[in-house]
Amino acid sequence: MTEFTKRPDGLIVPAGINRRGFLAGTAALGLAAGIGSSIGLGEARAQEPKRGGHLKLGLDGGATTDSLDPASYSGSVSFVIGHLWGDTLVESHPETGAPLPAIASSWESSADASVWTFKVRNDIAFHDGKKLTVADVIATLKRHSDEGSKSGALGLMRSVKTIEEKAGDLVLTLTEGNADLPLLLTDYHLIIQPGGGGDNPASPIGTGPYKLASYEAGIRATFEKNTADWRSDRGYVDSVEIIVMNDNTARIAALSSGQVHFINGVDPKTVPLLKRAPRVEILQTSGKGFYSFLMHCDTAPFDNNDLRLALKYAIDRQAILDRVLGGYGTLGNDYPVNENYALAPEGIEQRAYDPDKAAFHYKKSGHDRPILLRTSDAAFPGAVDASVLFQESARKAGIEIEVRREPEDGYWTNVWNVQPFCPSYWGGRPTQDSRYSTSYLSSAEWNDTRFKRGDFDKLLLQARSELDEAKRKELYHTMALMVRDEGGLILPVFNDYVNAASASLKGFVHDIGNDLSNGYVGSRVWFDS
Repeated sequence: MTEFTKRPDGLIVPAGINRRGFLAGTAALGLAAGIGSSIGLGEARAQEPKRGGHLKLGLDGGATTDSLDPASYSGSVSFVIGHLWGDTLVESHPETGAPLPAIASSWESSADASVWTFKVRNDIAFHDGKKLTVADVIATLKRHSDEGSKSGALGLMRSVKTIEEKAGDLVLTLTEGNADLPLLLTDYHLIIQPGGGGDNPASPIGTGPYKLASYEAGIRATFEKNTADWRSDRGYVDSVEIIVMNDNTARIAALSSGQVHFINGVDPKTVPLLKRAPRVEILQTSGKGFYSFLMHCDTAPFDNNDLRLALKYAIDRQAILDRVLGGYGTLGNDYPVNENYALAPEGIEQRAYDPDKAAFHYKKSGHDRPILLRTSDAAFPGAVDASVLFQESARKAGIEIEVRREPEDGYWTNVWNVQPFCPSYWGGRPTQDSRYSTSYLSSAEWNDTRFKRGDFDKLLLQARSELDEAKRKELYHTMALMVRDEGGLILPVFNDYVNAASASLKGFVHDIGNDLSNGYVGSRVWFDS
């Protein structure tokens, strides 16, 4: 059994184990997690939270095509909305990333990590007063496992063979061992709903700290406090209002004038301006998210790897980091993992801007026509500027990119995962396995580069059940090289998350590797007066 120690700031951590070791070790051992999920909020909890007030969030990442069905969640607005009204089976530690109890109070695994048993709390009620049962959890997980569900969590759930109740416990049997299973169940699509949401998946009846009061997709959502919340360590404000503000200038103006208390997706170029505003604080969080350009590997001309390599060498990553992100990030290397992940690859040469190599591969590809890049700032802050920079750097290699600006509203429905060449944004995932399973496994619903390789899938499954850390790290290293050198991902930068808030707002938690306090911003913050 792992021993724990309490730091002076109140954070409970495993004794003598670093963060990466804890991430791998607790999952591999099937640690029965009996720690309260309120622990580890560090500096944010140094001050006693105050209750009351109406919180206004001005958020980028919403569209009129959004749905309240958690299976469809893909943008920042839905991410926050889901965590206001619902809970998942497991949560993650904000500082270590390790799994923590939520609706499940504890868990344990078989020796080969293929059978997992979860204790489900029996004292939780849904917003409609109905008691949450193991049956609700089972129905929820089954809905997201259904091949016809189109759930964003489908790729994560495909390895679950059976979901059943035994002696009052939830038992998941996998097709192969998976040391990371508890962390996979933190996925924000897997919000537990009455009956699994089968009758009405878009009904926001959950067990979260707030009840939905009104909703206009892509415009606004309002919430009232759930006075019967089963937890006392969250939900400090009386009510929450989310106002969709996809325009960066509008968000800055709203925060500066006091119309909202918090904004996300701050364009780094505007940070100096915001810093001059009275009583405004910049909230910068290092994470696992990245800004990218995706190419469909199964669609001409991107089905030619030499063309894909040409474009990878034709992008000036440093220019995008400096001029689009204002330095708020780190360089990417065309695979979706950075050092914030446990067992991250090491020693892979950083791909640099090289017009000569780009020209070589472009000529070898045989392509000689303009390449259409559809873009929008809905993809990420500064995506249009990044696209123009890409166009300019590629031109020096003799590659002509036609940049076509698309409407922001509906971008995630009409362009992303539809058009063969466009900018994209991905937030972090708890583990490398979940990162690759979500969008690189051949059968993944959100395989947005159409990277479909049986040999890659085999390595992913092998790494998933490998309990030897050294061997697992070697497998992840090989997978990273495959995606880097043969995939359709152009990943110039991992972004820091840059948000901003009124100085009166307290309690924001810089959740490791995650934006918007891992989606919990609305239930973690409070007002100091």
